[in-house]
Amino acid sequence: MRNPVAVRRRYTIGRYEIVAQPIPHAAQMFRYTVFVDGRRIGTMASVPSEADCVSMEKPPIVPPLVPYQVVYRPGRPKKGTPPRTTGDAAPPPHEDLPHGMSFPQATDER
Repeated sequence: MRNPVAVRRRYTIGRYEIVAQPIPHAAQMFRYTVFVDGRRIGTMASVPSEADCVSMEKPPIVPPLVPYQVVYRPGRPKKGTPPRTTGDAAPPPHEDLPHGMSFPQATDER
């Protein structure tokens, strides 16, 4: 027994003419070809909406790609700069602290 063959359909959405023709060897699937003023502007495998047709006719502007620059290395020091010091700050001198006041010691526990 053979699968039934779908027939070709033609309809319009706004000013866009859409021709739905069956995809070969695919049961119940269509290829939707979009025309405007008799000129083919694109093809889809799903039912296009008017917004899809507009974006096929006038695709959005995509900015050009910026090539990756190997010389730009963010966060790295330039050649010849002195090495960084560690972030450990020295404790304040005890004579500057008020009497009896002490700062808590840092621990690895969180």
